[in-house]
Amino acid sequence: MLLALLCGMVLPCGLAAFPAPGSAAYAADASAADDPYGDWVGTLVQDMGTDCPVNGTSLMQIETHKMIFVPETGSLILRGVPDKAKQHYHAQLVMKDAKNQTLPLVFEARPVGDTFEGVYGTPECRAHVTLRRPTSHALHNFLGR
Repeated sequence: MLLALLCGMVLPCGLAAFPAPGSAAYAADASAADDPYGDWVGTLVQDMGTDCPVNGTSLMQIETHKMIFVPETGSLILRGVPDKAKQHYHAQLVMKDAKNQTLPLVFEARPVGDTFEGVYGTPECRAHVTLRRPTSHALHNFLGR
């Protein structure tokens, strides 16, 4: 019913059944190795150490010439340059601690099927994550479901 309503009011009939390139439905069919670009989300799981950012969703965003990883979608942003040809996805942030010692934060990821498997590390923490494309529920949000 809703599709018929949309087809008659907004969309040309026949186009509603096919996903557009770049849409969530289209991207879901592509493997992470073939189409790494866009947003990827997941929750870190602590392997060892302390103070790992495991209480919220983390974000990896890949563009053609830059990438970021944001643990727990907080204020720390690790940056890097993706290498799709080598399937190398590395981001880092180097800070100084209270004693003026170097404090590196590093993230490495590789595509596995339609996900990315990643490892996040600091001198005090090591955690892993499976990142997936976020699912969009725009129509459900619009309808209040």
